[in-house]
Amino acid sequence: MNALIYALGVLAFVVGIVVSIGLHEMGHMIPAKKFGVKVTQFFVGFGNTVWSTKRGETEYGLKAIPLGGYVKLVGMLPPAKDADPHEVRDSNTGLFTQLATDARNAEYETVTDDDMDRLFYRLPWWKKVIVMSGGPAVNVAIAVVLFGIVIMGFGAQQPTTTVEEVSDCAISDADAGRACTAEDPVTPAKQAGLQTGDEITSFDGEQVTSWEQLSRDIRANGDRPVELGYTRDGSAETVTISPSVIARADLDDPDSTVQVGFLGVQPATALERGTPVDVAQTMWQYVEGTAEAIVYLPARMVDVTQAAFGAERDPEGPVGVVGASRISGELVTLGDPTWGERASRVLALLAGLNVFLAMFNMIPILPFDGGHVAGALWEGLRRGWARLRGRPDPGYVDVAKALPVAYAMGLVLIVMSVILVYADIVNPVRLS
Repeated sequence: MNALIYALGVLAFVVGIVVSIGLHEMGHMIPAKKFGVKVTQFFVGFGNTVWSTKRGETEYGLKAIPLGGYVKLVGMLPPAKDADPHEVRDSNTGLFTQLATDARNAEYETVTDDDMDRLFYRLPWWKKVIVMSGGPAVNVAIAVVLFGIVIMGFGAQQPTTTVEEVSDCAISDADAGRACTAEDPVTPAKQAGLQTGDEITSFDGEQVTSWEQLSRDIRANGDRPVELGYTRDGSAETVTISPSVIARADLDDPDSTVQVGFLGVQPATALERGTPVDVAQTMWQYVEGTAEAIVYLPARMVDVTQAAFGAERDPEGPVGVVGASRISGELVTLGDPTWGERASRVLALLAGLNVFLAMFNMIPILPFDGGHVAGALWEGLRRGWARLRGRPDPGYVDVAKALPVAYAMGLVLIVMSVILVYADIVNPVRLS
C-alpha cells in the first residue's frame, strides 16, 4: 500500500510541475497576444514532441522531457542596426557577431511583410516588461494560492499550551537525543509534578495564550522561581517552580548557544487554520530563503557534485526534479498522515517550487526572463534620458549582443541539471 501511495505522491508532484510550467508560459503568451505579437508555438517540455495541435497561428503541444517549456514570440531579436531584416548578412567580424547574425537569420527566415508590425521587439518597453515578467508573476500567484489552500484550508499542526510530554532530565542541545543518566538533573516540570494533558494557563502571573509566548517567557526567566498556573481534568491548579538554566540554541542565531531558562515540557499540537497574514508571512519566509539559496547556489552545486561521487549529501542542499519527486513520495508516506495531510504536504512542496521558479527566472541575465526584463528597462531608461536631453532616439536594445552569455548560461544549466539528476539517483536526499 505504501508503494502505491509513494507512487501517487510522485505522480501528483510531476503533474503539478507540468501544470506550473504550462501556466508560467501562459503568463507570457496571453499578454503577448493581447499586445498583438505573433505567437507561433506554445510547448511544455523539451525534446521530442509527444502531442501537438494547431489553433489559429499557434501550435500547442507537450514534449517528452518536462523540465521546462517555451513560447515562440516572433521577433524577439531586432535586426542589426541599419539592416533590412529580410537580408542575410554576408560577412562577420568575429565569433560573437556570427552567433548574433545566425540567430537573427533564424529569427527572420519565416517573417513576412505582414508580420512586421507584430514583432516583439517593436513593443514599447513597458509592454515587453509585462510580457516577460508575466511568467514569473503567474508562479508567484500559484504559490500564493497553494499556500492559501494549505494554511487557510487544510491548516497546519501548531504547538499548543497543552503538555504532550514531560522530560525526565535537563540536558543541553549538544546532548539532545541521548538517554538520561543518574547524573543528569531532573527537570523542573517533573519535580513540580506536571503531567501529560495539563494545560498551562499562566506564567509568573501573566496569562498564557500561546506556546510561543510561554517558551519565550521561560527562556527569558532564567532560574528565578515563578508561579505556574495550569488546568488538570477541568480543575485550576498552581505550583511554584524554579526553571533550570541550560545551553540552548539562540533563536536569532541557531549556530550559537545561549544560557536560557528551561522547564522540561513538550507541547501537544493541534490542527489550526491560518489567516491571510500567515500566508503573506510564509511567502516572505520562502522568498528570503529562496534568495539566499540562489546566491549560494554555485557553492552548493560544488557540494552536490562531491556528493554525487561519494561525499555526504547535504539535506538542505539543492535537488533536481528527480530528487524533488522522491521527496514528494516520501512526504505522503512519512509517519501516518491523513489524506488531507498528504495533499497539504504535496501542495506546500509545489508552492515552494513555484517561488523558486519565479525568482530564478528573474535573474537579470539571458536566457532568463529577467534578462529580457532588464533589457526592456534599459531601453526605456535610455530612450527617456535621450528625450530629456533632446537627443535622437537611441532605438531598440539589441539583446542579440548578449546571446553568447545566454548560450554560456544555457550550457551551465544543462550541466547543473545533469549533475542534480545523477546525484538524486545515486545519493538522494532522504527525509528519514
